[in-house]
Parts: sequence; C-alpha cells; structure tokens
Amino acid sequence: MANTGAGRYAPSPSGRLHLGNLRTAMVAWLFARSTGRRFLMRIEDVDRSRDAGVAGEQLAELAAIGIDWDGDPVVQTERRAAHDAAIAQLASRGLVYECTCTRREILEAPSAPHAAPGAYPGTCRTRTEQERAGARAAIAPRLPALRLRSEVTELSFEDVLLGKVTASIDDFVLKRGDGAIAYNLAVVVDDADMGVDQVVRGDDLASSTPRQMLLQRLLGLPTPMYAHVPLVLGPSSARLAKRDGAVTLEDLAEQGVSAESVRDELAASLGLSQPGESLSMAELLERFDPQRLPREAWVWSGAIF
Repeated sequence: MANTGAGRYAPSPSGRLHLGNLRTAMVAWLFARSTGRRFLMRIEDVDRSRDAGVAGEQLAELAAIGIDWDGDPVVQTERRAAHDAAIAQLASRGLVYECTCTRREILEAPSAPHAAPGAYPGTCRTRTEQERAGARAAIAPRLPALRLRSEVTELSFEDVLLGKVTASIDDFVLKRGDGAIAYNLAVVVDDADMGVDQVVRGDDLASSTPRQMLLQRLLGLPTPMYAHVPLVLGPSSARLAKRDGAVTLEDLAEQGVSAESVRDELAASLGLSQPGESLSMAELLERFDPQRLPREAWVWSGAIF
C-alpha cells in the first residue's frame, strides 16, 4: 500500500558527494521505497552561495548509482518567503530576539552550570529596546542575528537506528547576521511543506534534532520519524574527507572504478550483499531490513575496490 508521506535526501552543493554521502543517500532511498513513501530531493544551499553546477553534478552522481526521486528537486534558497514567515510567526509570540554577539564572545563568556560547551549564554536575551538599539548601532553595518527564546534546555527522541538520543538546547540562531536562514529553521519548514515524515541522514546531525523538534512544536508542525546513519570514516578513523584519497565517483572513475562497483561496495558495507556480489537498487530493496543495518561507523580502508 502506498504511503502518503515522503522521505528525502538533502545534499549541500559544496562539492562532489563522497562515499559517506552516497551511502547515506542509499539508506534514505531504501527506507522511503521500502515503506511506500515518495522519495524527494532538496538542494540545501542556505549556508553558501548557490552553485547550480555543483548541485547538478551531485544529482548526476546519485542517479549513477541507481537512486531516483519523485518530482523536481526543491532548492532551499527559493523558499525564503516560507522561512521568513516562520520566523515572523515565532516573533509575534515574543520568541525571537536580536543578538549581536560574535562567535568569539560566546566562547569566552561564562557558561551556565551544566550547559553544553559553546552553548549560547543568553547575553542579549534580556536587553531592553534601548539597549538593543545601542547594540545594533555599535555593530553597523553588520546586522544582528535572530535567536529563538527557548524555554526548553533539553529534549529526547527515539531514533530508529540510535535508540534514545538526548541533546541540550540553547537559544539557537534562526537567522544569521548576514541574512542567511539557519539550517535548523529551514529544514523544519521545508520538511513540513514537502510532506516529509521520514528523515534519514548522517548521525553527525542527531544532536541537532531536538532543536528541530522544538521548532516543530512551536510552529505547530508534525515531527517526522528519524533514522541517523553511522558515518563513513577514513583509514585514520577520522571522518571521511578528500585527504583520504579517491573518495568521490569522479576520483574513483579516474582509477577505473565504475559507479556500479561503488554501489556494490556500499551495499556490502551495509550488510545488504556479499563482497563481490553485484545488485541493483531494486534488488537491494528486496533485501532491505532496517533492523539489520550496522550501528557502527564503517571505516573505509582507502583501498580501490
């Protein structure tokens, strides 16, 4: 039976997708298709200047390993009106305030007892209108950031792969001083508007999920099911990066490795096939069982397949 919801993959157009990105995309696709959901694509370009060329390359790489999606990809920067409307909704309830603190000032400020390292200490939270005007003038032409006035300091959720996850919540940024919409706000609004009720992504983002859940509650939006996939690590057991050699389809193709071979290697790392076995995405879908996915990071040896 078809599910009316949707899963998604949401790459940032900052460069070619590496093995870890492709592996997470595969799992997201398998989760969505195995539950009868649509699978959607979103280009998350709010944190950097839009590069349609890079986004196009990423989509081609996903298609090369057999991932398809429904409809046209959504471009996050084209949804600015919806993001601004959400901030205005929160502001109308007194839940948004201006912040002129620099990152250095936040790191050097005394932290509240039991606060997470780097948590915002609330420096600008209780300023009067006169104090805000003075602070705004002092940083001109730079603009203040907008922060959420959070009354919650911690939230937990049950993750399909990680189990119970608990993370601290501070007065996090909704819009930066340069005018860019913050990731946590954009992703919440976009997922809701796209009908996404299943979020599968890397486990490095698990700690930001409680912030997004808080925004969902405040904005009256549904909370999706979450599954955070363990990352791919390089030979040194650090997060996979370009320093680890041929980690993208482009690099591997130059060494004679096909996209199909990359898919086979990733499938084997997920326990969906045996080493040397070659299966299409449709065949992998028949074998997919979320409960059998590995719960630990995959350490890639750096060896060519």
